[in-house]
Amino acid sequence: MGNFSISDLEQLSGIKAHTIRIWEQRYGILRPVRTATNIRTYCDDDLRRLLNVATLCGRGYRISQVARLTEQELSKAVISCCDDAHDYSQQVNGLLAAMLEMNELQLSALLSRAIRQLGFEPAILHVAYPFLQRIGIMWQAGTVNPAQEHLVTNLLRQKLLAATDALDPVQPAEARRWVLFLPEGEMHELALLFMNYALRARGHHVLYLGQNLPTQELVSVCATYQPYALCTVMTAVPERDRVQEFIAELNQLCPVPLQLLYGPLVQQEGLTLPANAVRMRLMTDFLTLLDQLGPVARATAGGS
Repeated sequence: MGNFSISDLEQLSGIKAHTIRIWEQRYGILRPVRTATNIRTYCDDDLRRLLNVATLCGRGYRISQVARLTEQELSKAVISCCDDAHDYSQQVNGLLAAMLEMNELQLSALLSRAIRQLGFEPAILHVAYPFLQRIGIMWQAGTVNPAQEHLVTNLLRQKLLAATDALDPVQPAEARRWVLFLPEGEMHELALLFMNYALRARGHHVLYLGQNLPTQELVSVCATYQPYALCTVMTAVPERDRVQEFIAELNQLCPVPLQLLYGPLVQQEGLTLPANAVRMRLMTDFLTLLDQLGPVARATAGGS
């Protein structure tokens, strides 16, 4: 169970601490317990309820009206009101509340609605990514458990795979060729899956090798496939003091015209990048680069 302070609730819900106290005192929205030093602490149920209440109040409901709803009525009202395609914060709040409740059906319905209304890429960028960032904050605070994180990750993975599978196939001889992989031991795949979708949607050909690839395997892959670009994401692997060595090794094993590097580990200062390497800070930077490149290349080795 979570153990939140009122400042935690303010950060996660976007509702000011002063307002939370008023809602608590006047309407009994939350029921905190107090520590031996008389400090309020809140549990997962408090956060989930606050997120739902914030969603409804953001859509014009009166707090006095919301306070009378049962938990079941509250959840139903959230699903029915999260229909504003451009009200991203309310959609994220709805997703967080569904995650805390381990409500897979509600999570899937809210994500599917965002995708249907916004389109796949905007829904991922404006709803799913902020949702994952909020989960990251909660994870650091120890208020998200592994089961909740796995539920969200696997559901998003399903959405990404389904959307990618629905795209028209691209012939490798008619497009730029990309190799996408995660370093050996790296399992955080969502960003790479989205890159895979974005490339294919723009007419690039992708050899998607996924998680946990031994680096030496790139030698035979590059010799056979002769890619234009190599793309990887470094979230937890390699160790920070081995990132420079890893980048140099990639360039030696698979010298390609373009090497794209993404993820928290590659953002550290002091890295020296090869001339063909580009460090992506944001996913939008990656998409901008793709749009500048264009998909079609010469039907020659390497597609340069």
